Amino acid sequence: MEVATKSVTGKPGEGARFLGAVTELEYGVKAWWTSELYLDGQATSGQSVLFTGWRWENRFRLLPHEHWINPVLYVEFEDINGADKGLLEVVGHDGEDDLSEANATARLEKKREIEAKLILGGYARGWTIAGNFIAEKNVAHEPFEFGYAGGVSRPLALRARADRCTFCLENFQVGVEMYGGLGTHADFGLAETSHYVAPTVAWTLASGPTIKISPSFGVTDTSARFLLRFGVSYEFSSFGRVARGLFRSGGGQ
Repeated sequence: MEVATKSVTGKPGEGARFLGAVTELEYGVKAWWTSELYLDGQATSGQSVLFTGWRWENRFRLLPHEHWINPVLYVEFEDINGADKGLLEVVGHDGEDDLSEANATARLEKKREIEAKLILGGYARGWTIAGNFIAEKNVAHEPFEFGYAGGVSRPLALRARADRCTFCLENFQVGVEMYGGLGTHADFGLAETSHYVAPTVAWTLASGPTIKISPSFGVTDTSARFLLRFGVSYEFSSFGRVARGLFRSGGGQ
């Protein structure tokens, strides 16, 4: 069981500064299957604070053992509104203008969407290399939208110390990501799409939590100039065993 927060803040063009926040509850059902629930919300300066919806995600590992490349199939249903600013992905022609729309107007747009990703990841000489292709479809009569993300990362030290410590180099993971939209099935490509380059730093504390920060820089005219993403995650490694024990003891009373 892992609990995480994923947040992003920025000031798009002439729009108001916002904070988008997503709470993630992830559970490893099987070694090959992980299920997650996301709860989304946002706050925009001078406007309002909103709960913008929820998402249910499932990831399926397609190969039982480690290979030089490991494919994962990701399927998600999301029930959110147009004011959502969690920015978990960028697809289609998502851009700065979408982040500038007033909450009172944007919240009226309902988005019930199915999203699929093919995630490919591997490891080489201490480097983690990963990328995914995204396809998203609103269940209403709207076009398929596409996007991508890719990145590399590496711990600052590959050999861990025998004793626990907070500031050891192996506790820091650094890397860079690139992500953006790829248009729709009618105009697939890079024209009028947003793209970001984002250096990343993750710090795992000796007590267990991992803190991640990633400044994102827009590289096209339709992108927001700057976004700051940050989050905290914590994994409860024995959650399933403890929950089963409590359930059984409760059932015997």
